[in-house]
This record gives sequence, C-alpha cells and structure tokens, in this order.
Amino acid sequence: MKPWQEAFEVALDALRANKLRASLTTLGVVIGSACIVLVVTVALTGRRFVLGQIEAAGSNLVWAEYVETAQHSRALSYELTPGDVEAVKREIPQVMEAAGARDLPATVVAGGAERPVTLVGVTPGFQEIRKLTILRGRYFDPVDMGARSKVCLVTEELAARVFPFEDPVGKNIRLGELSFTVIGVFRERVATFGLSEIQRESVIIPFTLMRYYAGSESFSALYAQARQPEDVPAVTRQVERILKSRHPAGAVYNVQNLTSLQDAVRKTALALTIVLFLVAFIAMVISGIGIMNIMLVTVVERTREIGIRKAVGAEEREILYQFLIEALLISGVGAILGILIGVAIPVAVQSLLPGNLRVPVSGFSVVLAFLVSCSTGMFFAWLPANQAAKLQPVDSLRYE
Repeated sequence: MKPWQEAFEVALDALRANKLRASLTTLGVVIGSACIVLVVTVALTGRRFVLGQIEAAGSNLVWAEYVETAQHSRALSYELTPGDVEAVKREIPQVMEAAGARDLPATVVAGGAERPVTLVGVTPGFQEIRKLTILRGRYFDPVDMGARSKVCLVTEELAARVFPFEDPVGKNIRLGELSFTVIGVFRERVATFGLSEIQRESVIIPFTLMRYYAGSESFSALYAQARQPEDVPAVTRQVERILKSRHPAGAVYNVQNLTSLQDAVRKTALALTIVLFLVAFIAMVISGIGIMNIMLVTVVERTREIGIRKAVGAEEREILYQFLIEALLISGVGAILGILIGVAIPVAVQSLLPGNLRVPVSGFSVVLAFLVSCSTGMFFAWLPANQAAKLQPVDSLRYE
C-alpha cells in the first residue's frame, strides 16, 4: 500500500472516531465558504441591478441644459432650439437619435377641481431615447408631430386620478385653454423619482404645441443617443462644441452623460465587494484557527499512537500526510457543504424578488470558495501536522 493511501485510511478512521469534534470543526469551514459564494453573488447582483437601472433610464444617453449664471441672465439667443437638435443629428456621426423637451407647470380638471400637472413638450425621438413604456394606446406618429395635432399621453398616475373608472384613451383632457385627446398612457421604464422632466402626474404633447404655452420654441433639455457605449465621451464633447459654436460666447451649457454615474456605481460595488470579502476572510481565518486548535489537541491525544506508528516503521512524511489529509477532509467537506448552501440561498429567494431582478451565481465564486477553504485548512493544519511528524518514537511511547 502506498504511503499516502495508508495515511488517507488512518485519517479517515480518526475522523470517524471523533465525529462530533470533526463536525463542529467543519461547521466553521461551511460558514466561511458559504460567505464567499454569497459575497460574490450579492456583489454581482447589486452591480448588475444598479447598472441596469441606470442604462434603462436612457441608452447611451447624453443630455445638455442651459445654465443661467450671475454674469449672464437668460436670453433667447442662449436657449436650446430645434436647430441645435438638427445640428447634433447632422454633424455628429456617432449620434443615432436626438431630441428636445421642455416642461412647464399646468393644470387639469379632475373631479371638478383643477389639479397641478407637469406639461412636457417633446420632439420625435424622445420616446426612443428616454425608453418610455406605452401601457395603453400609442405614441405620437409623424402626422401628430407635423400637423400640431392636439393629442397627448398621460402618466399612469394621472390617468388613475382623472379617469379612475374608465379607459382614458380617446377621452378629452383640458390643459389650460386647450383641450387634448388622450392617445396613450405611459410610464418611465425606470423611475427617475421626479429628477427629470417626467413627474408622477405629467402630460406629454408634441413640441410644436408648446409655443402656445411657453411663447417660444426653446428646449429646457437636449438629448442625444450615442450608437455605442464607447462613443458617449466623444459625443459629449462634440455636443458641447456644437452648442458653443451656435450660441453667443457668454452662454454656458451643462453637458452630461451617465458614464460618471456608472463609474461611481462600479467603484461602490468594488468597495462593497472588498468589505464583504474581508468579512468572509475573517470567517475563514476563524475556521482555520479552529482546525489548527483541534489538530493540536489531536496530536497531544494521539502521541502514543504516533509513537507506535513510528516504532513499526512509519516515516515522518507519512505522519505529516495523515494529519494534512485529516485537515483536507474537514475543509473539503466543509467547503462543499458551504458552497451548496451558498448556491441554494439565491435560488430559494429568486421567487421572492421582482421579476426583472436575477441573482447570478458565479462559477468563479464556487471555485474560489473551494480553493480558499481547502488552502486555509491545509495552511493552519501544517503546524500541528509538522509537530506530529517531528515527535520522537521513544518520547511518544512514554507519553501518558
């Protein structure tokens, strides 16, 4: 029989003889390896969810707003115009779509009383850029935009408020002095919580009709959609250049994109992952110390056994193998059980999560948990195993 095979059998017999001790030692490894799997799973899930929310707010989005400064008050020559939108579409090859929007406070009649709403005038392409979801009815078509049709879309919150017991599509709604026909009900794919021109109770109309309310054809925001994510920085610079070239030198524009926000999310996710890994590492160190303590106790308890084995010809390496294999069995079995628990928890809670949220279990986390657990067990077992291997047969046989 080969030395390592004999060492394996002796180690297995020793664990069987001390089932409770081995089980309690294994428990620490189970917790540590489960923590590693769950750490990676939580980090990946959180990162993907937040990035998905950001990207869903507008695909490859760049937007610009005029900034009123103390030196330069708002002037018509500074305002964003339909000409700016056309220039961005025409002069920037990386731009797939561009649109403009303007929002104003307005009122609608609901239940016999006027109710404040946000009126938003939009140009063609706004839905595609902002990823608006049409719940009922339809969006504006080219005829609506070109013919200045008095049609509108309302948010689902406003539809429930004004038309609580009927389908709003086809009904009329009065906005100030003009009456509009509702052709659709919409919502933002991802809620911006009032941080954009779309509020909880908003009405969107063709931009060509905003002149009746605003007195001018100017935008409060200009949007551009880049063809590829890697085009976003270049599009941002070019949009700023075009706006400066088309307006007086005193005009200041705030041109932004989601890249900085995405980078912040990635950095936050990385920091969270590091913190969680430290927690998992502490759990693994604690389990490793437990293995070392148990192995040291085992060496003391089995001193005579070690002396007998050496007296009948066992070499130091065979004794070393025996105790290292014991540690490997404890850490390996604990790692497998911990991995199973770490995988089972995300699978079990998946049905309790929102439909658009998926909990990915990384194969990397499974391999990492197994390797770290086994390595930790072997590392902390080396000292007691080496101590057992160095025992002298004469001294061991005399030990009581």
